[in-house]
Amino acid sequence: MARAIMIRELGGPDVLKIEGVTVPPPSRGEVQIRQEAIGVNFIDVYFRTGLYKAASLPFIPGKEGAGIVTAVGDGVTLFSAGDRVAYAGADGAYASERNIDEQQLIKVPDDIPLETAAAMMLKGMTAQYLLNQTFAVGPDTVLLFHAAAGGVGQIAGQWAKALGATVIGTAGSPEKIAMALEHGYDHVIDYRSEDFVARVKDITKGKGVDVVYDSVGKDTYPASLDCLKPRGLWVSFGNSSGAVEAFNIGVLSQKGSLFATRPTLYTYTSTRPELEACANALFDVVRSNKVRININQTYALDNASQAHADLEARKTSGTTLLIP
Repeated sequence: MARAIMIRELGGPDVLKIEGVTVPPPSRGEVQIRQEAIGVNFIDVYFRTGLYKAASLPFIPGKEGAGIVTAVGDGVTLFSAGDRVAYAGADGAYASERNIDEQQLIKVPDDIPLETAAAMMLKGMTAQYLLNQTFAVGPDTVLLFHAAAGGVGQIAGQWAKALGATVIGTAGSPEKIAMALEHGYDHVIDYRSEDFVARVKDITKGKGVDVVYDSVGKDTYPASLDCLKPRGLWVSFGNSSGAVEAFNIGVLSQKGSLFATRPTLYTYTSTRPELEACANALFDVVRSNKVRININQTYALDNASQAHADLEARKTSGTTLLIP
């Protein structure tokens, strides 16, 4: 029997309970996979607490994983038993085995370990669309990326540097600052002891940055807007500190005719060609060694509650995996 983390009530990390589950044969268009590794992301916390609404209770959390195809349903044309695959954005990842629609899967190149694939699909494809599609980062770009030592932050810092940008980050401890500086950032601001708006203005000689990437939310708004140059872009793609409350859109004009967006990976990979292009760009940049993926924490699947507790306490850095 397969094992999975089941959430039967919303709440803290203690609601994550391991259970035995029966995985039926894959339905038409589905693939069954034996998972080798599962990514842990802050979006999993949002669903566990109810900040984001799950389709129903109970449910198996998680959006990201990698493994081996063990069976395919009728009509499957993209995959065969034995294929190495990974995915991001498909609900139900916290399980040793699972069924998944073939359209949500990507083949993993043979030279990329499955644990690396599980660690990078959601975070890496997020970095891909943020830096290449939401805003086209290039040599003339000056950007600010909050949570620079986090999973997305470490990938984004390296990728942005490879694109030639000037990369400024924020982090919350000397250890995390050092880590960010090792991953592409030119400047890292300690948000616990420094005024990051003032430091950004100092670094940019008063001009501000072209774009702010903000996954923190409540704690960094509206200060993030004050880091932007006129007509700059605020990209709010998460809210690890809590959701940003409703605001008067007029504040964007008052602070310099600013732009704001709240993008999601799903929107940027909603078609098969978009998904494949995003994933392949990630594979290419990792294989070129311009971006390295750091798996800094691993937990047994049974210890998912501890993984969540450490994530929320900001004890983690880089990528966290669950191993079935």
